[in-house]
Amino acid sequence: MTTLTIEDLAVMLLPGQPIAGLDLGTKTIGLAMSDLGRRFATPRPVIKRVKFTQDAETLLAFAGKEKVAAFVIGLPVNMDGSSGPRVQATRAFVRSMSEKTALPFVFWDERLSTVAAERALLEMDVSRAKRAERIDSAAASFILQGALDRLSALGRETLPDLDA
Repeated sequence: MTTLTIEDLAVMLLPGQPIAGLDLGTKTIGLAMSDLGRRFATPRPVIKRVKFTQDAETLLAFAGKEKVAAFVIGLPVNMDGSSGPRVQATRAFVRSMSEKTALPFVFWDERLSTVAAERALLEMDVSRAKRAERIDSAAASFILQGALDRLSALGRETLPDLDA
């Protein structure tokens, strides 16, 4: 397993390979999946965290079933850009996953993803109880969508200029 930049991932991915987004929480792991064209992120049910080994097995079973080519995992940096305990926990999770899979991980700045997810769920008039169930997967979807948008922009940058 490798940790890649989004630029490295753009070069590595083959057409039709979907990627997954992760929002790593202390109690749940929010999940989202891209479509095969890597244009849209869709929330999936959360994984309730138990212990690392079980969490990893559940995540890898999901990856196998969905034919995931890579994971984009939210990196919860502080608003000032500094790293706190949650960043360390996320990096440790990815290091531990490297012993279990060859699938690459991309860290993605997740500042405000939970706020955006909460706002979107409020706009959809989702009840407080349902929001609590869905917030982590909605945040994973926002994280993944940001990465998909960047991959799309990188793809446009590498296309030949047909007007020249």
